[in-house]
Amino acid sequence: MAHILIVTPYYPPEKAAAAVCLSETATHLAQRGHAVTVLTTRPNYPTGIVPPEYRGRLIQEDWCQGVRVVRVWSYTCPNKGFFRRILAQLSFGCLAPILGWKAIGQLDIIIVGSPPLFDAIAGHMLSTFKKCPFIFAIADLWPESAVQLGMLRNRVLIWLAQWLEWSTYRRAALICAVTEGIYTAIIKQGLPPEKVFLLPNGVDINKFRPLPQAQVRLELGWDDRFIALYAGTHGLAQGLTTLLDAAERLLNWADIRFVLVGDGAEKKDLVAQAKQRNLTNVLFLEPQPHEQIPQLLAGADVCLIPLRKLPLFESAIPTKMYEAMACARSIVLSVAGEARRLAEQEAKAAIAVEPENSEELAAAILELYEHPQKANILGQQGRAFVEERFDWKQLIAKLDIRINALVKKDEVSCMPSEQSQPDDRLLEPAQPATWMRKRQRQ
Repeated sequence: MAHILIVTPYYPPEKAAAAVCLSETATHLAQRGHAVTVLTTRPNYPTGIVPPEYRGRLIQEDWCQGVRVVRVWSYTCPNKGFFRRILAQLSFGCLAPILGWKAIGQLDIIIVGSPPLFDAIAGHMLSTFKKCPFIFAIADLWPESAVQLGMLRNRVLIWLAQWLEWSTYRRAALICAVTEGIYTAIIKQGLPPEKVFLLPNGVDINKFRPLPQAQVRLELGWDDRFIALYAGTHGLAQGLTTLLDAAERLLNWADIRFVLVGDGAEKKDLVAQAKQRNLTNVLFLEPQPHEQIPQLLAGADVCLIPLRKLPLFESAIPTKMYEAMACARSIVLSVAGEARRLAEQEAKAAIAVEPENSEELAAAILELYEHPQKANILGQQGRAFVEERFDWKQLIAKLDIRINALVKKDEVSCMPSEQSQPDDRLLEPAQPATWMRKRQRQ
Protein backbone atom coordinates (compact mmCIF):
# COMPACT_ATOMS: atom_id res chain seq x y z
CA MET A 1 0.00 0.00 0.00
CA ALA A 2 1.09 3.56 -0.66
CA HIS A 3 1.87 6.55 1.52
CA ILE A 4 -0.40 9.23 0.06
CA LEU A 5 -0.14 12.94 0.81
CA ILE A 6 -3.15 15.20 0.23
CA VAL A 7 -2.35 18.92 -0.01
CA THR A 8 -5.18 21.35 0.75
CA PRO A 9 -5.75 24.45 2.91
CA TYR A 10 -9.33 23.26 3.57
CA TYR A 11 -9.93 20.41 6.00
CA PRO A 12 -12.26 19.62 8.91
CA PRO A 13 -13.24 20.99 11.35
CA GLU A 14 -13.96 23.44 8.49
CA LYS A 15 -17.35 22.83 6.87
CA ALA A 16 -16.84 24.03 3.29
CA ALA A 17 -17.47 21.64 0.40
CA ALA A 18 -13.75 21.32 -0.41
CA ALA A 19 -12.95 20.32 3.17
CA VAL A 20 -15.73 17.73 3.21
CA CYS A 21 -14.84 16.19 -0.16
CA LEU A 22 -11.11 15.91 0.55
CA SER A 23 -11.82 14.54 4.01
CA GLU A 24 -14.03 11.85 2.51
CA THR A 25 -11.32 11.02 -0.02
CA ALA A 26 -8.64 10.79 2.66
CA THR A 27 -10.78 8.70 5.02
CA HIS A 28 -11.86 6.21 2.37
CA LEU A 29 -8.30 5.81 1.06
CA ALA A 30 -7.16 5.09 4.63
CA GLN A 31 -9.94 2.52 4.98
CA ARG A 32 -8.59 0.81 1.88
CA GLY A 33 -5.25 0.29 3.63
CA HIS A 34 -3.18 3.26 2.50
CA ALA A 35 -1.15 5.42 4.88
CA VAL A 36 -2.71 8.85 4.31
CA THR A 37 -1.30 12.19 5.45
CA VAL A 38 -3.02 15.54 4.90
CA LEU A 39 -0.88 18.67 4.72
CA THR A 40 -3.12 21.61 5.56
CA THR A 41 -3.22 24.83 7.56
CA ARG A 42 -5.06 25.96 10.67
CA PRO A 43 -8.86 25.89 10.39
CA ASN A 44 -10.11 29.41 9.58
CA TYR A 45 -12.50 29.31 6.60
CA PRO A 46 -14.59 31.39 5.96
CA THR A 47 -14.14 33.86 8.84
CA GLY A 48 -10.33 33.92 8.92
CA ILE A 49 -10.51 33.36 12.69
CA VAL A 50 -8.32 30.52 13.96
CA PRO A 51 -9.73 28.62 16.98
CA PRO A 52 -7.62 29.07 20.15
CA GLU A 53 -6.47 25.45 20.23
CA TYR A 54 -4.76 25.87 16.85
CA ARG A 55 -2.89 29.10 17.63
CA GLY A 56 0.70 29.75 18.68
CA ARG A 57 2.50 26.95 16.81
CA LEU A 58 4.19 26.71 13.41
CA ILE A 59 3.24 23.06 13.06
CA GLN A 60 1.00 20.60 14.85
CA GLU A 61 -0.21 17.08 14.19
CA ASP A 62 -3.28 15.05 14.99
CA TRP A 63 -5.21 12.02 13.79
CA CYS A 64 -8.72 12.03 12.36
CA GLN A 65 -10.52 8.84 11.28
CA GLY A 66 -7.29 7.01 10.49
CA VAL A 67 -5.77 9.98 8.65
CA ARG A 68 -2.70 11.82 9.93
CA VAL A 69 -3.25 15.59 9.69
CA VAL A 70 -0.23 17.92 9.62
CA ARG A 71 -1.22 21.56 10.10
CA VAL A 72 1.26 24.33 9.35
CA TRP A 73 1.11 28.06 9.91
CA SER A 74 0.05 30.29 7.03
CA TYR A 75 -1.46 33.75 6.73
CA THR A 76 -5.24 33.70 7.23
CA CYS A 77 -7.97 36.22 6.49
CA PRO A 78 -11.77 36.31 6.02
CA ASN A 79 -13.08 34.97 2.73
CA LYS A 80 -13.68 38.50 1.50
CA GLY A 81 -11.43 40.87 -0.40
CA PHE A 82 -9.50 39.56 -3.39
CA PHE A 83 -5.88 40.48 -2.67
CA ARG A 84 -5.86 39.36 0.97
CA ARG A 85 -7.34 36.02 -0.08
CA ILE A 86 -4.68 35.66 -2.78
CA LEU A 87 -2.00 36.43 -0.19
CA ALA A 88 -3.43 33.76 2.12
CA GLN A 89 -3.51 31.20 -0.68
CA LEU A 90 0.04 32.02 -1.78
CA SER A 91 1.18 31.85 1.83
CA PHE A 92 -0.06 28.29 2.18
CA GLY A 93 1.18 27.18 -1.24
CA CYS A 94 4.71 28.43 -0.56
CA LEU A 95 5.08 27.76 3.18
CA ALA A 96 3.34 24.40 3.55
CA PRO A 97 6.01 22.31 1.79
CA ILE A 98 8.79 24.07 3.75
CA LEU A 99 7.22 23.92 7.21
CA GLY A 100 5.76 20.46 6.71
CA TRP A 101 8.75 18.94 4.91
CA LYS A 102 10.13 16.84 7.75
CA ALA A 103 6.79 15.88 9.28
CA ILE A 104 5.28 14.38 6.13
CA GLY A 105 8.22 11.98 5.62
CA GLN A 106 8.76 9.91 2.49
CA LEU A 107 5.91 9.73 0.00
CA ASP A 108 4.71 7.49 -2.79
CA ILE A 109 2.19 9.88 -4.34
CA ILE A 110 0.71 13.35 -3.79
CA ILE A 111 -2.85 14.54 -4.45
CA VAL A 112 -3.12 18.32 -4.80
CA GLY A 113 -6.58 19.89 -4.55
CA SER A 114 -7.55 22.95 -6.59
CA PRO A 115 -8.86 25.57 -6.04
CA PRO A 116 -6.96 27.37 -4.80
CA LEU A 117 -4.65 27.10 -7.79
CA PHE A 118 -1.66 28.14 -5.67
CA ASP A 119 -1.70 24.72 -4.00
CA ALA A 120 0.04 23.71 -7.20
CA ILE A 121 3.19 25.49 -5.96
CA ALA A 122 3.34 23.05 -3.05
CA GLY A 123 2.67 20.19 -5.43
CA HIS A 124 5.54 21.20 -7.71
CA MET A 125 7.99 21.55 -4.83
CA LEU A 126 7.09 18.36 -3.00
CA SER A 127 6.88 16.23 -6.15
CA THR A 128 10.30 17.44 -7.32
CA PHE A 129 12.24 17.08 -4.07
CA LYS A 130 10.39 14.06 -2.65
CA LYS A 131 10.76 12.41 -6.09
CA CYS A 132 7.21 11.12 -6.42
CA PRO A 133 4.34 11.80 -8.85
CA PHE A 134 1.34 13.99 -8.09
CA ILE A 135 -2.30 14.01 -9.13
CA PHE A 136 -3.86 17.43 -9.68
CA ALA A 137 -7.54 17.27 -8.63
CA ILE A 138 -9.56 20.13 -10.13
CA ALA A 139 -12.94 21.13 -8.71
CA ASP A 140 -13.03 24.59 -10.34
CA LEU A 141 -11.25 26.07 -13.35
CA TRP A 142 -9.05 28.86 -12.04
CA PRO A 143 -8.28 31.65 -12.98
CA GLU A 144 -11.28 31.47 -15.35
CA SER A 145 -13.73 31.41 -12.44
CA ALA A 146 -12.13 34.47 -10.81
CA VAL A 147 -12.27 36.36 -14.11
CA GLN A 148 -15.96 35.57 -14.72
CA LEU A 149 -16.88 36.53 -11.16
CA GLY A 150 -15.14 39.88 -11.67
CA MET A 151 -12.62 39.18 -8.92
CA LEU A 152 -9.54 39.12 -11.15
CA ARG A 153 -9.04 41.86 -13.75
CA ASN A 154 -5.31 42.57 -13.83
CA ARG A 155 -3.90 41.22 -17.11
CA VAL A 156 -0.49 40.46 -15.68
CA LEU A 157 -1.97 38.48 -12.79
CA ILE A 158 -4.27 36.64 -15.17
CA TRP A 159 -1.31 35.71 -17.38
CA LEU A 160 0.73 34.51 -14.40
CA ALA A 161 -2.17 32.42 -13.11
CA GLN A 162 -2.73 30.89 -16.54
CA TRP A 163 0.97 30.07 -16.78
CA LEU A 164 0.86 28.32 -13.39
CA GLU A 165 -2.30 26.47 -14.42
CA TRP A 166 -0.85 25.20 -17.69
CA SER A 167 2.58 24.33 -16.26
CA THR A 168 0.86 22.32 -13.52
CA TYR A 169 -1.25 20.43 -16.06
CA ARG A 170 1.94 19.47 -17.89
CA ARG A 171 3.90 18.62 -14.73
CA ALA A 172 1.21 16.48 -13.06
CA ALA A 173 1.30 12.73 -13.61
CA LEU A 174 -2.51 12.68 -13.81
CA ILE A 175 -5.27 15.27 -13.74
CA CYS A 176 -8.57 14.49 -12.02
CA ALA A 177 -11.64 16.50 -13.10
CA VAL A 178 -14.72 16.41 -10.87
CA THR A 179 -17.22 17.30 -13.64
CA GLU A 180 -17.57 16.48 -17.32
CA GLY A 181 -17.45 20.20 -18.14
CA ILE A 182 -14.07 20.60 -16.43
CA TYR A 183 -12.83 17.39 -18.09
CA THR A 184 -13.82 18.65 -21.55
CA ALA A 185 -12.32 22.11 -20.97
CA ILE A 186 -8.96 20.60 -19.97
CA ILE A 187 -8.86 18.26 -22.94
CA LYS A 188 -9.61 21.19 -25.27
CA GLN A 189 -6.46 22.89 -24.01
CA GLY A 190 -4.43 20.22 -25.77
CA LEU A 191 -3.60 17.70 -23.04
CA PRO A 192 -3.57 14.01 -24.02
CA PRO A 193 -6.85 12.35 -22.97
CA GLU A 194 -5.02 9.47 -21.26
CA LYS A 195 -3.59 11.98 -18.77
CA VAL A 196 -7.01 13.26 -17.65
CA PHE A 197 -9.73 11.27 -15.94
CA LEU A 198 -13.20 12.06 -14.63
CA LEU A 199 -13.95 11.36 -10.97
CA PRO A 200 -16.98 13.21 -9.62
CA ASN A 201 -17.54 14.10 -6.01
CA GLY A 202 -19.93 11.87 -4.15
CA VAL A 203 -21.71 11.29 -0.88
CA ASP A 204 -21.52 8.86 2.01
CA ILE A 205 -24.87 7.12 1.55
CA ASN A 206 -24.72 5.61 5.03
CA LYS A 207 -24.19 8.95 6.73
CA PHE A 208 -26.62 10.83 4.46
CA ARG A 209 -29.79 8.79 4.45
CA PRO A 210 -33.55 9.30 4.88
CA LEU A 211 -34.57 10.02 8.47
CA PRO A 212 -38.03 10.40 10.09
CA GLN A 213 -38.94 14.04 9.47
CA ALA A 214 -41.29 14.44 12.45
CA GLN A 215 -38.69 13.20 14.91
CA VAL A 216 -35.94 15.36 13.41
CA ARG A 217 -38.11 18.49 13.52
CA LEU A 218 -38.89 17.84 17.17
CA GLU A 219 -35.15 17.65 17.90
CA LEU A 220 -34.47 20.83 15.90
CA GLY A 221 -37.33 22.72 17.53
CA TRP A 222 -39.03 23.37 14.18
CA ASP A 223 -42.78 23.54 13.78
CA ASP A 224 -44.81 21.96 10.95
CA ARG A 225 -44.37 24.81 8.46
CA PHE A 226 -43.09 24.00 4.97
CA ILE A 227 -39.29 24.45 5.10
CA ALA A 228 -37.29 25.55 2.05
CA LEU A 229 -33.69 24.98 3.16
CA TYR A 230 -30.40 26.37 1.91
CA ALA A 231 -27.35 24.93 3.72
CA GLY A 232 -23.95 26.05 2.50
CA THR A 233 -21.61 28.93 1.83
CA HIS A 234 -23.12 32.44 1.74
CA GLY A 235 -20.72 33.74 -0.88
CA LEU A 236 -20.48 35.65 -4.12
CA ALA A 237 -20.96 32.57 -6.30
CA GLN A 238 -24.30 31.49 -4.82
CA GLY A 239 -26.34 34.61 -5.58
CA LEU A 240 -28.45 34.22 -2.44
CA THR A 241 -30.18 37.57 -2.92
CA THR A 242 -32.42 35.66 -5.34
CA LEU A 243 -33.59 33.51 -2.41
CA LEU A 244 -34.57 36.66 -0.51
CA ASP A 245 -36.43 37.90 -3.59
CA ALA A 246 -38.34 34.60 -3.77
CA ALA A 247 -39.11 34.81 -0.05
CA GLU A 248 -40.55 38.29 -0.58
CA ARG A 249 -42.82 36.92 -3.32
CA LEU A 250 -44.09 34.24 -0.92
CA LEU A 251 -44.66 36.44 2.14
CA ASN A 252 -48.42 35.90 1.91
CA TRP A 253 -48.00 32.13 2.33
CA ALA A 254 -47.56 32.00 6.10
CA ASP A 255 -46.86 28.25 6.11
CA ILE A 256 -43.73 28.58 3.92
CA ARG A 257 -40.48 29.35 5.66
CA PHE A 258 -36.98 29.88 4.24
CA VAL A 259 -34.09 28.63 6.40
CA LEU A 260 -30.52 29.62 5.44
CA VAL A 261 -27.74 27.77 7.27
CA GLY A 262 -24.05 28.65 6.98
CA ASP A 263 -21.62 31.53 6.76
CA GLY A 264 -19.64 33.43 4.16
CA ALA A 265 -18.59 36.76 2.76
CA GLU A 266 -22.15 37.82 1.89
CA LYS A 267 -23.97 36.72 5.03
CA LYS A 268 -23.92 40.07 6.87
CA ASP A 269 -25.35 41.83 3.83
CA LEU A 270 -28.01 39.15 3.39
CA VAL A 271 -29.11 39.38 7.02
CA ALA A 272 -29.27 43.18 6.73
CA GLN A 273 -31.31 42.93 3.52
CA ALA A 274 -33.79 40.53 5.08
CA LYS A 275 -34.26 42.81 8.06
CA GLN A 276 -34.64 45.91 5.92
CA ARG A 277 -37.24 44.20 3.73
CA ASN A 278 -39.05 42.77 6.79
CA LEU A 279 -38.82 39.20 5.53
CA THR A 280 -40.41 37.51 8.50
CA ASN A 281 -40.43 34.20 6.62
CA VAL A 282 -36.60 33.97 6.50
CA LEU A 283 -34.51 32.44 9.28
CA PHE A 284 -30.69 32.55 9.33
CA LEU A 285 -28.83 29.89 11.30
CA GLU A 286 -25.15 29.60 12.17
CA PRO A 287 -22.95 27.04 10.38
CA GLN A 288 -23.42 23.50 11.64
CA PRO A 289 -20.90 20.63 11.88
CA HIS A 290 -21.03 18.46 8.79
CA GLU A 291 -22.24 15.59 10.96
CA GLN A 292 -25.43 17.59 11.64
CA ILE A 293 -26.25 18.30 7.99
CA PRO A 294 -28.17 15.02 7.41
CA GLN A 295 -30.48 16.00 10.28
CA LEU A 296 -31.04 19.48 8.82
CA LEU A 297 -31.79 18.03 5.39
CA ALA A 298 -34.21 15.52 6.85
CA GLY A 299 -36.11 18.34 8.54
CA ALA A 300 -36.57 20.22 5.26
CA ASP A 301 -39.37 19.83 2.71
CA VAL A 302 -37.29 21.08 -0.19
CA CYS A 303 -33.60 21.88 -0.59
CA LEU A 304 -32.56 24.99 -2.52
CA ILE A 305 -29.36 24.77 -4.58
CA PRO A 306 -28.52 28.07 -6.33
CA LEU A 307 -25.58 29.47 -8.28
CA ARG A 308 -25.23 32.69 -10.21
CA LYS A 309 -26.10 32.87 -13.89
CA LEU A 310 -22.59 32.62 -15.38
CA PRO A 311 -21.21 30.37 -18.14
CA LEU A 312 -18.60 29.18 -15.64
CA PHE A 313 -21.22 27.43 -13.51
CA GLU A 314 -22.67 25.42 -16.37
CA SER A 315 -19.95 22.86 -15.60
CA ALA A 316 -20.41 23.07 -11.81
CA ILE A 317 -22.07 20.41 -9.66
CA PRO A 318 -22.58 21.52 -6.04
CA THR A 319 -21.85 18.65 -3.64
CA LYS A 320 -24.89 19.63 -1.58
CA MET A 321 -26.96 18.31 -4.48
CA TYR A 322 -25.73 14.77 -3.84
CA GLU A 323 -26.30 15.12 -0.11
CA ALA A 324 -29.90 16.28 -0.56
CA MET A 325 -30.63 13.40 -2.91
CA ALA A 326 -29.04 10.87 -0.52
CA CYS A 327 -31.40 12.13 2.21
CA ALA A 328 -34.36 11.68 -0.18
CA ARG A 329 -35.15 15.40 -0.21
CA SER A 330 -36.70 17.12 -3.22
CA ILE A 331 -34.60 19.85 -4.84
CA VAL A 332 -35.24 23.18 -6.51
CA LEU A 333 -32.12 23.65 -8.59
CA SER A 334 -31.10 27.11 -9.80
CA VAL A 335 -28.07 25.88 -11.74
CA ALA A 336 -27.79 25.44 -15.50
CA GLY A 337 -25.79 22.95 -17.53
CA GLU A 338 -24.35 19.71 -16.15
CA ALA A 339 -26.00 19.88 -12.72
CA ARG A 340 -29.42 20.36 -14.32
CA ARG A 341 -28.87 17.41 -16.65
CA LEU A 342 -27.95 15.16 -13.73
CA ALA A 343 -30.54 16.25 -11.15
CA GLU A 344 -33.56 17.00 -13.34
CA GLN A 345 -33.16 14.85 -16.44
CA GLU A 346 -31.22 11.78 -15.28
CA ALA A 347 -32.09 11.49 -11.59
CA LYS A 348 -35.55 13.08 -11.94
CA ALA A 349 -34.99 14.42 -8.44
CA ALA A 350 -35.34 18.17 -8.96
CA ILE A 351 -37.33 21.01 -10.43
CA ALA A 352 -34.81 23.13 -12.35
CA VAL A 353 -35.33 26.89 -12.74
CA GLU A 354 -33.33 29.62 -14.41
CA PRO A 355 -30.46 30.82 -12.18
CA GLU A 356 -31.11 34.20 -10.50
CA ASN A 357 -34.79 34.09 -11.48
CA SER A 358 -36.75 34.69 -8.29
CA GLU A 359 -40.15 34.35 -9.99
CA GLU A 360 -39.39 30.83 -11.25
CA LEU A 361 -37.81 29.91 -7.92
CA ALA A 362 -40.87 31.02 -5.95
CA ALA A 363 -43.19 29.18 -8.35
CA ALA A 364 -41.23 25.93 -8.02
CA ILE A 365 -41.29 26.12 -4.20
CA LEU A 366 -45.02 26.82 -4.27
CA GLU A 367 -45.58 23.82 -6.58
CA LEU A 368 -43.90 21.44 -4.14
CA TYR A 369 -45.74 23.05 -1.22
CA GLU A 370 -49.07 22.38 -2.93
CA HIS A 371 -48.09 18.89 -4.15
CA PRO A 372 -46.24 17.09 -1.32
CA GLN A 373 -46.61 13.75 -3.09
CA LYS A 374 -44.53 15.08 -5.98
CA ALA A 375 -41.86 16.25 -3.54
CA ASN A 376 -41.77 12.76 -2.02
CA ILE A 377 -41.37 11.09 -5.43
CA LEU A 378 -38.51 13.44 -6.39
CA GLY A 379 -36.77 12.60 -3.13
CA GLN A 380 -37.07 8.83 -3.57
CA GLN A 381 -35.77 9.03 -7.13
CA GLY A 382 -32.79 11.08 -6.00
CA ARG A 383 -31.89 8.52 -3.32
CA ALA A 384 -31.90 5.67 -5.83
CA PHE A 385 -29.76 7.72 -8.23
CA VAL A 386 -26.91 8.46 -5.81
CA GLU A 387 -26.93 4.89 -4.47
CA GLU A 388 -26.23 3.69 -7.99
CA ARG A 389 -23.70 6.29 -9.17
CA PHE A 390 -22.30 8.59 -6.47
CA ASP A 391 -21.48 6.49 -3.42
CA TRP A 392 -18.04 7.59 -2.11
CA LYS A 393 -16.93 3.99 -1.62
CA GLN A 394 -17.45 3.19 -5.31
CA LEU A 395 -15.75 6.40 -6.45
CA ILE A 396 -12.69 6.01 -4.21
CA ALA A 397 -12.29 2.42 -5.42
CA LYS A 398 -11.85 3.84 -8.94
CA LEU A 399 -9.33 6.40 -7.67
CA ASP A 400 -7.47 3.62 -5.86
CA ILE A 401 -6.95 1.79 -9.17
CA ARG A 402 -5.36 4.94 -10.64
CA ILE A 403 -3.14 5.45 -7.59
CA ASN A 404 -1.86 1.87 -7.55
CA ALA A 405 -1.10 1.92 -11.27
CA LEU A 406 0.75 5.23 -10.93
CA VAL A 407 2.79 4.08 -7.92
CA LYS A 408 3.68 0.82 -9.65
CA LYS A 409 4.74 2.69 -12.78
CA ASP A 410 6.88 5.06 -10.72
CA GLU A 411 8.54 2.16 -8.90
CA VAL A 412 9.41 0.47 -12.18
CA SER A 413 10.88 3.68 -13.62
CA CYS A 414 13.07 4.09 -10.54
CA MET A 415 14.56 0.56 -10.71
CA PRO A 416 18.19 0.32 -11.80
CA SER A 417 18.84 -1.04 -15.28
CA GLU A 418 20.36 -4.51 -15.74
CA GLN A 419 23.68 -2.96 -16.73
CA SER A 420 23.99 -0.74 -13.67
CA GLN A 421 25.49 -1.82 -10.36
CA PRO A 422 22.90 -2.19 -7.59
CA ASP A 423 22.99 0.28 -4.77
CA ASP A 424 23.47 -1.49 -1.43
CA ARG A 425 20.73 0.67 0.05
CA LEU A 426 18.21 -0.98 -2.30
CA LEU A 427 18.99 -4.36 -0.76
CA GLU A 428 18.25 -3.23 2.78
CA PRO A 429 14.76 -3.75 4.21
CA ALA A 430 12.66 -0.61 3.94
CA GLN A 431 12.41 1.34 7.18
CA PRO A 432 9.07 3.07 7.74
CA ALA A 433 9.09 6.69 8.72
CA THR A 434 8.94 7.43 12.45
CA TRP A 435 5.28 8.45 12.33
CA MET A 436 4.39 5.18 10.53
CA ARG A 437 6.14 3.11 13.23
CA LYS A 438 4.19 5.02 15.88
CA ARG A 439 0.96 4.35 13.98
CA GLN A 440 1.67 0.61 13.87
CA ARG A 441 2.09 0.54 17.65
CA GLN A 442 -1.22 2.34 18.27
